[in-house]
Amino acid sequence: MCTSIIFSPKNHYFGRNFDYEISYGQEVVITPRDYKFKFRKTNGIDKHFAIYGIAAVFDNYPLYFDAANERGLGMAGLNYAGQAYYSDEFDDDKTNISPFEFIPWVLSQCSTIEEAKDLISKTHLVNIDFSEKLKLSPLHWLLADKSGKSITVEPDKDGIHVYDNPVGVLTNNPPFPKQIFNLNNYSDVSPRMPENNFSDKIEFDPYSRGLGSRNLPGGVDSESRFVRATFTKYNAPVTDDETENIDNYFHILHAVEQPKGLDEIKPGLFEYTIYSDCFDFDNNEFYYTTYSNKQINHVKVDKENLDQETLVTFPILDKVTFNDQN
Repeated sequence: MCTSIIFSPKNHYFGRNFDYEISYGQEVVITPRDYKFKFRKTNGIDKHFAIYGIAAVFDNYPLYFDAANERGLGMAGLNYAGQAYYSDEFDDDKTNISPFEFIPWVLSQCSTIEEAKDLISKTHLVNIDFSEKLKLSPLHWLLADKSGKSITVEPDKDGIHVYDNPVGVLTNNPPFPKQIFNLNNYSDVSPRMPENNFSDKIEFDPYSRGLGSRNLPGGVDSESRFVRATFTKYNAPVTDDETENIDNYFHILHAVEQPKGLDEIKPGLFEYTIYSDCFDFDNNEFYYTTYSNKQINHVKVDKENLDQETLVTFPILDKVTFNDQN
């Protein structure tokens, strides 16, 4: 279960909460322009846009959970269990791509949402695991670019659906059209104190601040998180200060993070927010926090050599730290 957003107060910030019960040894990974991407059923790409994000690296291949490229296009894969469908048949009229290749396939070639839409329309997702031990995950994807536009891509049994995403938010099930429709049920939620629309014959006591948000769903389920993330995003402060905007971005994601102990997968095993990250499309900079380390960590992508063949990796800083003041 995860939550992904695009937040555009001034610069354009994209990223997600990665919610899961186990870690895959993920790192911050920069894939330079000359790294040779190989694909199982189509020709590789030897020269491409530089890509950066969070990935688990196996056999020198970056399995990206979420990433952006140097042109300002980002893509995050989120759990879509019970819905995601990958074909066992190849399509001779399209390029056959495994879902684990989908993020590199799109981000290596596309600069904008419109270019991504065109490429995806010519792409067929096929059921090919990375290896015997690393099976495919059932996913759908949020894509966004530095215009602030975003789309949702969902691989269903009747084909790949590409939806314009007017709110720039994605979680998990149900399918995206139902998530958008469900927002209708919360049109009365507000950061302001509610007016008395109940009856002019009854006098109500506004006993607490924040009563306008009383009916905002508070669960860690995906439908509740979709509503809460959208509400928080659209009411988040917007300033001209980049530091404040990045801080506000993380507050949006942390408003829907999952603490340990609330989402039991099986006895004694709980899903939680392993990391939250942020891609600054305008400056090619990357930020992240983790469950145990709420300090915002920062990687400047352009400081690295982007014209090489080897991956650049940074370990995730995940230890609890205290700033001692005396």
